Amino acid sequence: MTAIQPPDRAATPDQSAPRYPLSTLKRARRAVACSPFLLPLFATMRQEGVSLRAIAGSSGVQQRYTRRPLAELAAEDALLWLIDVGVLRREVDGQGLTDSFRLTPLGRILVDQWVERNRIPAPTLGDRLANWLSRRFRPPAWLQ
Repeated sequence: MTAIQPPDRAATPDQSAPRYPLSTLKRARRAVACSPFLLPLFATMRQEGVSLRAIAGSSGVQQRYTRRPLAELAAEDALLWLIDVGVLRREVDGQGLTDSFRLTPLGRILVDQWVERNRIPAPTLGDRLANWLSRRFRPPAWLQ
């Protein structure tokens, strides 16, 4: 099994750097590439949490988070899939979970690469099919 470290830590002997199997990285890349979200959203999530209200509807288009307005339910569904693949996490405050989302270390690795290139790679038809199959036919959480 091949594992990859974040680019900025790859040259150092730091054993605490997160390492991910290649299959995990591929699935995460594919999920983000197939999502309705644009790079500015993920770049913002590197620095701070972004609320669902800022992503859904016309505000998501105005802030260049999405190409077209998304219903709140559709936006949340896409964000939850990115949580499932390990790219995002919900932000927590003193009261518990919030409606904001942030990048995980895995998401940060991917977004750092894409920010350097100024784009998220476009998904192929095969990527779209694999992502759709993964989302639709994953085992339920209670079975895992």
